[in-house]
Amino acid sequence: MGEFELIRQFFQPLAAAGGSSQLLLGPGDDCAIQRVPPGRDLVFSVDTLVEGVHFPERYSPFNLGWRSLAVAASDLAAMGAVPVCFTLALTLPEANEHWLSDFAEGLAKASAAFGITLAGGDTTRGPLTLSIQVHGTVAEGKCLRRSGAAPGDLVCVSGTFGDAGAALPYLDTVKPSPLQKAVLTQYHHPQPRVTLGQQLVGYASAAIDVSDGLLADLQHVLAASGVGARVQVDEVPLSAALQELHGNKAIELALTAGDDYQLCVTISPGQWSRLSEQVRAELTVIGQIEAEPGLRLEGGEEGISIQGFDHFGRTV
Repeated sequence: MGEFELIRQFFQPLAAAGGSSQLLLGPGDDCAIQRVPPGRDLVFSVDTLVEGVHFPERYSPFNLGWRSLAVAASDLAAMGAVPVCFTLALTLPEANEHWLSDFAEGLAKASAAFGITLAGGDTTRGPLTLSIQVHGTVAEGKCLRRSGAAPGDLVCVSGTFGDAGAALPYLDTVKPSPLQKAVLTQYHHPQPRVTLGQQLVGYASAAIDVSDGLLADLQHVLAASGVGARVQVDEVPLSAALQELHGNKAIELALTAGDDYQLCVTISPGQWSRLSEQVRAELTVIGQIEAEPGLRLEGGEEGISIQGFDHFGRTV
């Protein structure tokens, strides 16, 4: 199968499946065209996934299609953006039609779930690698950033933490137990909090999506904002499956393991009281921002590392 037939058969249908009226031209020309409406800012981000680094060798192509787009869309969620379109650069060892069909199906389901349309991309031969660039828009000047946290703000998180990290030992398990399946689902099919991010625009003072570990990513917010924080370890939300599988180890996984793709946000007490009950129910308060720089942990086990994943060494 040639490159252009590959694109026509597996990826052009994704672009034709619908999407935002902002996407004026999708695959088939030298460039895609996106029109940004008046009063909106364009936000965009790119993520690269490499076989053997970000996902296992011989990983399910369906799961990879979902996961690769979810990881990228999570960055839009952290900015409070409405997804519009994405581009895909796909490097393949070979044009395997069965693999491509499953991958395109996973990508299509994620595209529909997150409300984001394929705008174009590129294919080439080489080690299995994917780069996805996502585009979204947010009301002018209202984008959530990492740099707005202030002393007194509450540190809040969505969802639970640690399940994806706990799933790593079970990725090759042929018949996982129900508990193992529960954490594997969080690894294979992360759910970026796109809607919640949009609901926090105008309320949250800072935000980040948690990809490299909760404590590590919170420190990025603290550094960008020039503040510190105190975190109540016992308040970090854990799933029942994680606790059953890992017992006392669960909290360390929740604090330091990556791939959760939940949101960590800071919100002033006044803005917290203005949030709807529905949005507050999506969040758990785990600490507070302080003027003194640094991250301080209270409660829980002693000796928990505050470092997270880094491609060139475990440093933050």
